[in-house]
Amino acid sequence: MARIDRVEVLMVDLKPKLKRVDAIQSFVSQETPIVRIFSDDGAIGAGYCYTIGTGGSSVVDLIVRSLAPRLIGRDPAFIESIWRDLLFHTHATAVGAITSLALCAIDMALWDMRCLKSGRPLHIEAGGAQASIPLYTTEGGWLHVETPELVDDALRAKAAGFGGCKIKVGRPAYQDVGRLAAVREAVGADFEIMVDANQAFTVEAAIRRARLYEPFDLAWYEEPLPADDIEGHVRLSNATTLPIAIGESIYGLSHFREYLQRGACSIIQVDVARIGGVTPWLKASHLAEAFNVPISPHFLMELHVGLACATPAARWIEYIPQLDDLTERGMRIENGRAIPSNEPGLGIAWNWDAIGRLRTDGKTYVVAKGES
Repeated sequence: MARIDRVEVLMVDLKPKLKRVDAIQSFVSQETPIVRIFSDDGAIGAGYCYTIGTGGSSVVDLIVRSLAPRLIGRDPAFIESIWRDLLFHTHATAVGAITSLALCAIDMALWDMRCLKSGRPLHIEAGGAQASIPLYTTEGGWLHVETPELVDDALRAKAAGFGGCKIKVGRPAYQDVGRLAAVREAVGADFEIMVDANQAFTVEAAIRRARLYEPFDLAWYEEPLPADDIEGHVRLSNATTLPIAIGESIYGLSHFREYLQRGACSIIQVDVARIGGVTPWLKASHLAEAFNVPISPHFLMELHVGLACATPAARWIEYIPQLDDLTERGMRIENGRAIPSNEPGLGIAWNWDAIGRLRTDGKTYVVAKGES
């Protein structure tokens, strides 16, 4: 029986290569905590999470001070038991963003170790449902991008075989409509358009805008309202023919259950980092399957490709590359579809030399057997 005897924690702050602006924020920094878990049989697993510019140091501190010490001496094969024990240990701060992000980095590292030991990639170890998954792009659809550039990006994506593009909304309504009309006219009816409001609207505004957006046959209307307003999403879902997508700002499985039970959404966008790791992500995916609702995960495409291909409920992967500076090779794409790695592990080819150079403050925190 193997035992965890060492945990290393560091953080890298990644700067987006493109300007990213939506209806409520600018994405100027991705703080990326990274965890490596070592067992006494020589196995090593790596996991990570992210923030949009703030809170990364709090995630690192929670792992180093509270969670990593509780891993020492545990059998890394007992992933579910470890996840539940750590969740209970942090019950005073759960469900919440910092706790979920910290749990994710650890849980992901344990799944990486499991896959490496089994000799199987994540998409096989976790289910083996699909060989590839369609891509849609968000990178050219940010709110500051003007209409001609929106059109050009959508046409490039279509030419590359992508199945759709996402356009941020939240400008004055007539401007949103003009942008959508231009893109729809350019790409035709056989290319999906998604819109994302990033929780910017009131219920009244979301319903009015939905009626304006409906003629463009959108794949979905994403985060139109604050994520904690389930009743508002019920009202909106009952008022429009547009599929309503939610999930990137939800941190617990029970919240997805409530949305699904009340018919408050048509698509869930579970983010592995924000729900707390691979373990709860898979549960959310199977929950969606039980409700005959698709899952299209948010962000983290390099990790989500493996998870999406593990489950039959997954429909799309969001194309937003962000790990290029930390990896030796990127996600494999063929004809607009993401293909998971067949190598054992999570499928992310980390460049540890680059990570070492880019560490925040040049620090790696170590929690090891025999240390407090």
